[in-house]
Amino acid sequence: MRRRRRGLVIAVDGPVGAGKSSAARALARRLGYRYVDTGAMYRAVAWRAIREGIPLSHGARLAGLARRLPIRFVPRGRGQRILAGREDVTRAIRSPAAAEASSRVSTHRGVRRALVARQRSLGASGGVVMEGRDIGTVVFPHADVKVYLDASLEARARRRWAELRRGGSRASLRAVRQEVRRRDRRDRLRRTSPLRPAPGALRLDTTGLGLRAVVGRLAREALARLGKEAN
Repeated sequence: MRRRRRGLVIAVDGPVGAGKSSAARALARRLGYRYVDTGAMYRAVAWRAIREGIPLSHGARLAGLARRLPIRFVPRGRGQRILAGREDVTRAIRSPAAAEASSRVSTHRGVRRALVARQRSLGASGGVVMEGRDIGTVVFPHADVKVYLDASLEARARRRWAELRRGGSRASLRAVRQEVRRRDRRDRLRRTSPLRPAPGALRLDTTGLGLRAVVGRLAREALARLGKEAN
């Protein structure tokens, strides 16, 4: 028997710095949906791998870690805490080192299989906005609403740089731009689940758009789909 869903499955994909997290989080709040940051799951695995001394090139050991590591999203005010096992890693996984490590960890097929299975479980009952890099192509290819956010390299690098500075990092804009370019290449050329727009996805360039405009556009798309389902 097909499980009755409590709302839409909304997939938000795109490269680093495109504004996925802010837009997906705000959209989930507007709709009263659950927000799932799949990138945080890869970061949590990478963080624990570093803690346990697992080489980031060792796919089999990383896959085993991805299967056994409990990862939970716990609501907190307007945001959420991320727990890896019993540890709150919300801040730790946002460091540049964790971001770079997660980009490497995510290239391993076994890691992706383990986390994709969890992501499908989290979104199976609907009422979820899930963001990442392969949500509309792999995790939920039949999502009710599929979105691909993008922006120019310069805009994305500046956003990432501003985010890092707010977190206390002193990285230069030039270094961040190089990091973003490197992650783009790795995400788009990896053999397993490469980054690309899902068929039928709404493609939105956020280069010159503010958060309110982006969320408004996505909300209209979601509400239009809800209207169709109601009819």
